[in-house]
Amino acid sequence: MANVAAELKAMGYQISGSDENTYPPMSTFLQTQGIKPFDGYRESHLDHQPDLVVIGNAISRGNPEVEVTLERKLFYLSLPELLKEFFIRNKQSIVVAGTHGKTTSAALLSWVLENVDIDCSFLIGGIPINFGRGFKLGNGQPFVLEGDEYDTAFFDKRPKFLHYLPEIAIINNIEFDHCDIYRDVAEIELCFQRLINLIPRNGLLVVNYDDPRCRKLSSKAFCRVASFGYSPAADWQIDNLQATPEGLQFTVKRNTEQLGKFALPLIGKHNAMNAVGVLIVAYHLGLSADQIQAGFSTFKNVKRRLEICGVEKGITVFDDFAHHPTAIRQTLEGLITHYPGHRIWALFEPRSNTTRRNVFQNDFAPAFEKAYGVAIGRINRAHLLEPKERLNRNQIVTSLTAQGKPAFYSDSVDEIIDWLVPQLQKGDLVVIMSNGAFDGIHTKLLAQLQKG
Repeated sequence: MANVAAELKAMGYQISGSDENTYPPMSTFLQTQGIKPFDGYRESHLDHQPDLVVIGNAISRGNPEVEVTLERKLFYLSLPELLKEFFIRNKQSIVVAGTHGKTTSAALLSWVLENVDIDCSFLIGGIPINFGRGFKLGNGQPFVLEGDEYDTAFFDKRPKFLHYLPEIAIINNIEFDHCDIYRDVAEIELCFQRLINLIPRNGLLVVNYDDPRCRKLSSKAFCRVASFGYSPAADWQIDNLQATPEGLQFTVKRNTEQLGKFALPLIGKHNAMNAVGVLIVAYHLGLSADQIQAGFSTFKNVKRRLEICGVEKGITVFDDFAHHPTAIRQTLEGLITHYPGHRIWALFEPRSNTTRRNVFQNDFAPAFEKAYGVAIGRINRAHLLEPKERLNRNQIVTSLTAQGKPAFYSDSVDEIIDWLVPQLQKGDLVVIMSNGAFDGIHTKLLAQLQKG
């Protein structure tokens, strides 16, 4: 919402808004845009009778600003509805979806198009470093949207991406997530099937062939389908993947036709998959291999995707958004491939609605396989969960220590830092994994290392 608010402000609208506990990078971004949100929610924040109230999906009944909006019959929309009616309807909508990789893929596609002077629009959940913002309204036809399967608002329980009028869609993968609103993976599959059903017959669906759920759902599409993957059965095949000092290098074949060698300044084989999904859409829009590679080579990733926070005493500290076990595993595998011989310490905050719960209880210890040591922080809003529902951190730590890994859990980031710092040595990598602020552990750890 911060990105859209900034764009609307740039268009001349007067913007106000409310939130609780904003934290970087979004709080910093809002400050640079001259937007100062109210801290907390009060009825008085709407005394100026705004022309439109945009209600985010984290807001529920009982919120004082929601209640006064309903009582006064103020005009309100969800964010996806606002996007559809104000921005998307007259554009070529390209929806990038999937459980993992959609932020990176959407940012990469936007940059590849921008790099050849296609003045595209985009809406991305993170902040792409190339742009410094996650929302832009361009004059060109393409509108790249990160398509989230989470629900739209308390008054509209459909997935956000069903509002986005897709002409082209990329689906990177489909796994179980968001256990607070979905009972099982079958319900999530149904959401993606509905997304596919919205693509017009002259549209394009780009899917990960190596993901059996993507493969199954794509067989029911009414539009053209292009598949990608490491499998030789995929329409677009990744081959000869290599880790380089700069990132990744790989070749791409379309059926049996060699399209050439591509390089990307990101790490991890999952990012090669993200890149090839982008490549297919770029080809579809008329770009050449050289134009696509030019965009790849100058891509700077998204904030909080293995972003280096700092280096102290030869120890590199990364900030990463990974919180699902699959994303954790892929991130650690990418790091150990790119930095062979280095010890990796993973600090994890169970903060999302799914990872706070024990849904993935038996998946976390295997996800940390490539880490040298692991620390797990406080379970966010644990008091709102029944004890039998909560993630059992002790069980994970016990499993990891049985494998010979240093492992620890605590509600206090200071205790985690006190446990970690004496064990660190020059060349170690520390990756902090959370979809939130993790109580400021990034800056606290670097400050402690600086003290020496």
